[in-house]
Amino acid sequence: MKSRESLIRLKQFQVDERRRQVSQIESMVDEFKRMARELDDQIASEQKRVGITDETHFAYPTFAKAAAQRRDNLLNSAEELNEQLENAREELRAALEELKKFELLEERDQIRERGEREAREQDELDEIAGRRRAQSGR
Repeated sequence: MKSRESLIRLKQFQVDERRRQVSQIESMVDEFKRMARELDDQIASEQKRVGITDETHFAYPTFAKAAAQRRDNLLNSAEELNEQLENAREELRAALEELKKFELLEERDQIRERGEREAREQDELDEIAGRRRAQSGR
């Protein structure tokens, strides 16, 4: 029984670790997207300042080109992280299923033990009642 309790604690730790991993990846994706939006705003501001929005124009601002490249890199990284996020979520689902399986086994064993204990107690009560009947019948 103790080994199953240890297994359940281990599975709970694994579930918690997977949850932390999912949360961390989600935060990174959100942060990359936020940074990309900020770069979009900076690019638009720079384009407005110089009055050129055509990226192929010879006088297009170097800052806007560099910011666009950083934005694209961030969005690509966010997309790659989304793939990792799906894998992490799948690992979390699997860990949750495994934890649930062990918890159900533990619950089943507890119900069985409770039934056995109640049966022993009932046997003891029946024995006591039988002795009392035997004593009162004398």
